Amino acid sequence: MDSRRSSEPGVEGGRAADHVVAAIEAQIVSGELENRSPLPAERDLMTRFGASRTVIREAISKLSSLGLVETRPRFRPVVRKPDYATVLHACGNVVQHLLTDRTGIKNLYDSRVFIERALVREAAISARKEDIVDLKKALEDNRNAIPDSAAFYRTDVAFHGVLYRIPKNPIFPAIHEGYTSWLAPQWDRMLRSPERNEMNYLAHKSILEAILERDPAAAEEALTNHLKAAWEFVRVTFDWSEG
Repeated sequence: MDSRRSSEPGVEGGRAADHVVAAIEAQIVSGELENRSPLPAERDLMTRFGASRTVIREAISKLSSLGLVETRPRFRPVVRKPDYATVLHACGNVVQHLLTDRTGIKNLYDSRVFIERALVREAAISARKEDIVDLKKALEDNRNAIPDSAAFYRTDVAFHGVLYRIPKNPIFPAIHEGYTSWLAPQWDRMLRSPERNEMNYLAHKSILEAILERDPAAAEEALTNHLKAAWEFVRVTFDWSEG
């Protein structure tokens, strides 16, 4: 194949960049390109695919949007083998477009409440010894971070993250990562204080106590009250009407 022809549209019924994307994607999935390894240099890819630098860069951009490579300025892209987190990462930009108003944010937040209600019930029923240890450690870290709002936020996320890991299903931690990333722009605008942090810590403590009592109804109620109070704080902060 002429090395210059592939820079034009029409390679095997699609654009040249799509041909390159499909080939590299197959290599990532098969393991030929190892997870977390650097992608071959642009010049090597140009030679391998007989493509122009423009085509290769377009292909890398598409691979990045699919979550199959991670890109940073001045560094070679890094391979990211598909997993559940990759899928959620790939749709992150689309989700952000759905969070441009109060309704979109509320819909996403309500879906989080729905999932976490089920997770705390599961935790109360079937949390293992190691899960309880992780929850207690996360709660202790949360308590110690009360005076430092930035640290408290990280430990708040970590406490909820333990709940997503308890079912031992890799989909749930990926979903938690998605929620944390998608809602972060709103949470970053929230006013925080040690007093507010202590309220959230006490809510987390109530959730853990219900789990320790093996009481799924109480755990669900504590979680629901906690997240409802958190949403009310969001609503008041942004002066959103009821609904």
